[in-house]
Amino acid sequence: METKRDNEEIREIRSRLRRRALKARENLSPQERRRGAVLMTERILGHQWFYGSDIFLGFVSFGSEIDTHELLREAIRLGKKVYVPKVTEASEKMEMQFYRLTDMSELREGYRGIPEPSGETPAYLYDPAQAQRTLLLMPGAAFDGYRNRLGYGKGYYDAFLADKGALWLRSIAVGFLCQMTEEIPAREGDIKPYQVLCF
Repeated sequence: METKRDNEEIREIRSRLRRRALKARENLSPQERRRGAVLMTERILGHQWFYGSDIFLGFVSFGSEIDTHELLREAIRLGKKVYVPKVTEASEKMEMQFYRLTDMSELREGYRGIPEPSGETPAYLYDPAQAQRTLLLMPGAAFDGYRNRLGYGKGYYDAFLADKGALWLRSIAVGFLCQMTEEIPAREGDIKPYQVLCF
């Protein structure tokens, strides 16, 4: 049984790993960013899960995250049903939902300045029968060789995937190579992406 001290130690380790990975990401040169984004876009577009999907749950990159804009535009052009996250307040807590995106011009500044859909387009509705033809792409602050993922501390993706086991089997976290770190201690409720791809 974990003690309070164990929990505090895990929290500190996770915080340290997150800070270190984010600092490394922020220090990447424009050339390194561009290279990583191009490689990621090509890899996802050529991935069998993307090729076989009708629905693409992406994310709109922000700040120093690996750039997903070209990937989203191409997914839309290819006729995928593209959905991206919007964070809203529900029942006195913040939660993440995905809304349909048909053009990048539909994005508006949202939670913490992140570009988001308006929330007036159709929301993504989970259907286990459709999960085999759906791909979920996840951002993150840090990743390890065991597919552990450190997000930004709010647990939005863990909460979103908690009751969507079939979708978890089609989840990929993406980032830069500098975000790969030593083993990340997991906490109860953490959900690993099924694949981690860093460039």
